[in-house]
This record gives sequence, C-alpha cells and structure tokens, in this order.
Amino acid sequence: MTRPYHLPRNAWQIVAGREMVVKLADKSFIISTVITLVLIAAGVGVGAWLGGRATTTDIAVTDAQAGRVVVVVDASLKASNDKSSATPITVASPDEAKAKVRAGDADAALLHTDAGWQLVFHKSASDSVRMAVNQAVQTVLIGDLASQAGVSPDELAQRTAVKVELLEGDSSRADLARVTSFAFAILFFMSALTFGLQIAQSVAEEKSSRVVEILASAIPVRHLLAGKVIGNTGLALGQMALYALVSIVGLMLTPWKKFLPAVQAPMAWFLVFFLAGFLALACVWAAAGSMAGRTEDLSATTTPLTMGLGLVYFLGFTATGALQTVLSFVPVISSVLMPTRIVAGDVAWWEPVLALVLNIAFAFVTVLFGEKIFRRSLLQTSGRLSYREAFKLTD
Repeated sequence: MTRPYHLPRNAWQIVAGREMVVKLADKSFIISTVITLVLIAAGVGVGAWLGGRATTTDIAVTDAQAGRVVVVVDASLKASNDKSSATPITVASPDEAKAKVRAGDADAALLHTDAGWQLVFHKSASDSVRMAVNQAVQTVLIGDLASQAGVSPDELAQRTAVKVELLEGDSSRADLARVTSFAFAILFFMSALTFGLQIAQSVAEEKSSRVVEILASAIPVRHLLAGKVIGNTGLALGQMALYALVSIVGLMLTPWKKFLPAVQAPMAWFLVFFLAGFLALACVWAAAGSMAGRTEDLSATTTPLTMGLGLVYFLGFTATGALQTVLSFVPVISSVLMPTRIVAGDVAWWEPVLALVLNIAFAFVTVLFGEKIFRRSLLQTSGRLSYREAFKLTD
C-alpha cells in the first residue's frame, strides 16, 4: 500500500496517546483501579488498627515485690509494643485479688504464696502477659539475690546479657518475604493479564472492523505495534507505581513503619522488573490479537499467555529454597521472585543485575518474535491463525 509522503514521524506516539486516552476513559478500568487502591488502603488500615490499639493490663498484687514484678512486666510489654502496658493494683489479700479478677476490675492477679508465684486469670490466660510475668519474676528475684550478694544491677546485666547470632537469616524478614512474595505475584499477574488482554483485544477489534487496514495504509505496522505496546506499558507501570506509593504511605502511618527500609528497595526493583517482564510479553499479546479473526477467537490465541502468567503467579509465592533461587534468574518469573529474595536479604548485589539483564535480553527476543507474527498476520482475514501458521506467513 502507498502511504502519504507526509507520514508523521511520531506515529507511534499518536497511537500510544490514543491507547492511554481510551483506557483512562474506560469506567471499568477506573473502577477496578479505585477498588484495588481501596483494598490496599483498607488492608493497611485494618492492620494498623489491630496493631495500634492501646491495651492496658491491670494486675492485682498484694505486696511490694509483686508490684516491682508488674513494673518490669510493663517495661517488657512497652519494649515489644509501645501500645501495651501493665499497671499494678495493690489489694489487701489474695482473696480480694481473686475477687477483683472475677468482677472484671483486674485482668489478672499476681500472688506470692509459700509454694511460689501464682498468676490468676478469670477464664482465659494471655500468653504475652504470662511470658512477660515469668521473665519479670526471674529478673526481680535474681536482682534481689544479687543485691544480697553485693553485685550491682549493671554488673548483673552485663554478666547475664545474651547476644543473638543468626546463622540462617532473620525469621521476621523471612515472614515479610512470604507476605511480599504473594503481593508481588498477584499484582504482576493481575496487571500483566489486564493490560495484556487490553492490547490483544484492541488489535482484534480493529482487525475485525477492518479499521486496521486504514491504519496500516497511513502508518507503518511497526509504529502501530510500538504505540499499542508503549501506551499500555506506560499505563501498567503507572498503575503499579500508584499501588506501591499507596502501600508505602500506608505503612508510614502504621506501627509497621519499621519495615519500610526493608521493602522500599525491593519495591523499586519490582517496578523495574515489572517493566522488563511486561515488555517481554506485550508484543506477544499483540501478536495473539492479530492472529484472531474476531474478538471471540481471543480465548484461543491468548491461552498460552494466560497459562504462562498463571504459572508465574503460582510459583511466585510457592517456590522456596534452591528452586526459588534458580527461578529468580528465569525471565518473567524473575520479576516476582528476585524482588522477593531481595526482601529476604539473601542476594548478592550482582544477582538482581544479572536477572534484569537476562530479562531484558529475553524481552528483546520476544519483541522480535511478536513483531514478526504481528506484521505477518495483521492483515490476514481468513480466520483464526495458530502461532505456527502465523510464523510461516510471508510479509
């Protein structure tokens, strides 16, 4: 076909801008984005509310030594959670202490009997309070015995201090890595599927309506493909960055803000890997759309991509150990697993760089593959094509 001599050099930019405008004007896209943001904010808010509620444990005591134990318990609870505390309530006798617990005027009673210490609850025992009291009783009694032996509290603390050495990494970071792996996997799956199908559907609709023949006569097919890929990739990356921003702001307003240093860098890496991983699939999504004779054929032409994304989603939060390490270098799935390993803190500086280079190299190959199929099958109107048939066509 002969194209006008005044063919715009920025044709791909026009196509990309149109793709963005159409998507941003789509009510379903706006609603789904808002719903996802609300769910993220609600999840952070509920967690903040549950973790930020102030709890005070009133403990009835009958003597000064028990009161000192409660003071130590209070310091221990505040050290682990600044919203928790313990307050001693002095009573005259053990019977009165138990009566306060039964009446609900005290949460527990700490009694010093001839047989030892006794911690009394009403119907259910608080494990955190029980553990704090056990530790506090030992601390107070050891301190009293040390004073009798002429040992100062500072010297006692120095002699009894225990330093922790982790041979297999921090379990709290491992727990955080498990949570973020699920978040990275589902975000990548949802976004890649949503915007990938958008690319395929846009191509299929233009092909079935014969609009693509008009477009192909005005601009190069390569520009048409580039505009669709770049436009939807920009939207997908922008949406993902918005989700990450809301998550970070939400964490800053919660007691979980201590985890921010551990997740900020992995989130940045995830956005970079997401860009490379989505680009590796975008042209193939466009090729799948061009092979469809009508929009109803998309379910068949996009099945390999949908199944591949499902596998990435599944392995993204189930792979562990050596399998996770190996797969974190495999293109596309590395977009989920490498940021997860960065959260866990078990990667050398060169590992994410190598994984990203491999992802970009794979994206280069898939772009060439997808562009060739797209160019050859776009103007074929004989019905749905298979990948093999599309690849055998001549330009």
